[in-house]
Amino acid sequence: MGKEFRVIADQYPGFTFLFLSREDLAIHHFELVRNFFRSFKPDICINCAAYTAVDKAETEKELAHLVNAESTGVLASVCNEFSTKLIHFSTDYVFNGNAQKPYREEDLTDPQSVYGVSKREGEILALKFNPQTMIFRTSWVYSVYGKNFVKTMVRLMKEKPAVSVVNDQWGSPTYAADLAKCILDILAAGKFIPGIYHYSNEGMINWFQFAEAIKDLTGSKCAISPIPTTAYPTLAKRPAYSVLDKGKLNSVFHIQPEPWMKSLQTCISLLKQME
Repeated sequence: MGKEFRVIADQYPGFTFLFLSREDLAIHHFELVRNFFRSFKPDICINCAAYTAVDKAETEKELAHLVNAESTGVLASVCNEFSTKLIHFSTDYVFNGNAQKPYREEDLTDPQSVYGVSKREGEILALKFNPQTMIFRTSWVYSVYGKNFVKTMVRLMKEKPAVSVVNDQWGSPTYAADLAKCILDILAAGKFIPGIYHYSNEGMINWFQFAEAIKDLTGSKCAISPIPTTAYPTLAKRPAYSVLDKGKLNSVFHIQPEPWMKSLQTCISLLKQME
């Protein structure tokens, strides 16, 4: 997410951006964060830091909690002290995945994994320590940057003659570049309205269908086989259904996310240019 914000920063000349890596600022150290805020006095803080290794979190519970929950609480507390608005990212994993219709922001949370629990704790701490917080829950995030499903599939389809992908987990992909633009458009319009919002691209698919679309757009000859979740056991439980309802986003900010296929086409095109 941070890199996607950096890419489009020049499109928002009304803002002065300061991008920080984890080496630049360890956000779990309260006094370090406090001293930084005292020096720079930012109006808005966008927290892109997260522990996202879903399976490793099952054996690295303390680290996941430190990054996703405790550090978020530190950041929120310091933001509140300096009257800084906070934007934080969360996940569909805060739900149990048993729904039959898209999850709304006010639906009961029930995380089924260490990762999901840590992200839900982060939500609670962010809102508790800084009322001026906007949380964006998202799902199936991908980008031309970092490690994600799209880049992994593109690589595997070049290396292997065949791959298997689960076809009984349903959700909506999120192109990180779209989410970054959504947030900066909201801020540029001066519409900072605290609360939790859901964001993903439009449409519901399963992972197998997502992989098929990637295959078609890249022209790969790799064979893709659909398999059930039971055939691909993982340490952490994945939601069987994690479609997010974006009605609140649209009603409050009048933003309608792009269809997932259109955004995937954009991402694949950029990946080809970067080869």
